[in-house]
Amino acid sequence: MSTASTPALASGSSTRGQLNGILFVALFAAAVTSLASLPAIAGLGMSPLIVGIVAGAVYGNALRDGMPESWNAGINFSARKLLRIAVAFFGLRVSLQEIAQVGLPGLTVSVLVVVSTLAIGTWVGMKLMKLDRDTAILTAAGSAICGAAAVLAFESTLQSRPHKSAMAVGSVVLFGTLSMFLYPVLYHAGWLPLDTEGVGLFFGGTIHEVAQVVGAASNVSPEATHIATIVKMTRVMLLVPVLLLLGVWLNRAARGTVSGAAHEAADAARSHQHGHEHTHGHTSGHAAHPKARKIAVPWFALGFLAFVVVNSMHVLPAAATQTLDTLDTFALTMAMTALGIETRVSQIREAGPRALTAGLIVYAWLIFGGFAITWGVLRIFH
Repeated sequence: MSTASTPALASGSSTRGQLNGILFVALFAAAVTSLASLPAIAGLGMSPLIVGIVAGAVYGNALRDGMPESWNAGINFSARKLLRIAVAFFGLRVSLQEIAQVGLPGLTVSVLVVVSTLAIGTWVGMKLMKLDRDTAILTAAGSAICGAAAVLAFESTLQSRPHKSAMAVGSVVLFGTLSMFLYPVLYHAGWLPLDTEGVGLFFGGTIHEVAQVVGAASNVSPEATHIATIVKMTRVMLLVPVLLLLGVWLNRAARGTVSGAAHEAADAARSHQHGHEHTHGHTSGHAAHPKARKIAVPWFALGFLAFVVVNSMHVLPAAATQTLDTLDTFALTMAMTALGIETRVSQIREAGPRALTAGLIVYAWLIFGGFAITWGVLRIFH
């Protein structure tokens, strides 16, 4: 009887450990949210998400040994499953009507910036800076789409290690915060020959985080802030098709790997049994049809799209949408904090300077390439 009850006791203990881990992350995220609301931190455009990953990383590296091992399951749940749910609910911040307001110029700038930045960022990271594939893609995604939230969404689809996300978020924090101060200075100094619409397109199309876009554009005018925010949300919308394409690409890459392994097995079989035609034929037939990997469809991205549609239909009261947005920010903060706790400084140190250099090159592209795209689009549509 005692033997039979052992698995049940172990199961109950692990469930309690997981719940304790989730509760710990929730309390940690609540403290982070309070910290992020302080004027000194809020004034820097530091969202709770960014404060969360920094505070989590400090705890994870300095005090992690004091945390019970059984809580790890709860931290993993917060960094993975809760993250997917929170990214889906992020769709309630975007509406199709808002995107229609900026029309074709806003959509064109967003698409060109996102596609070019993802391509250039991934190439620079992998080829120029010799970063691993996941770190290169995460850094490019954070710069191209919507900062920390994009890094989280891509991390979930790539199933990469937490320290790679931390490096990408570090790049977003550094260069996005720099943009908040640099862009308004460039505009007021007369170095950005753009009208209000142009400023909105440029700021919204090239600055990393939503909060950073608002912070920078509010130093120009309310009209520029309105346009910049909508253009930024258009970039956020592009998260869905990009994630779906990434899922298809990962599936093809995995199938290629499986196919290569199958062909190697076939070659080995041929070398051992080159006298047996029947066995040879059977083996090469097997090689031609490798077992396909299940397509990595990011369902949370489809959930994101569904919530965009719900928000566009105005079926939810404004108070309900606002409450869900607040809860969603808190859930994303929990996910970021959990990722921070799982991050190890020693892992970051290995690729730190190269990852930061890759982020800097992508940032230079966002400024100069983004300006060229904005200027060209304005010339075409006006």
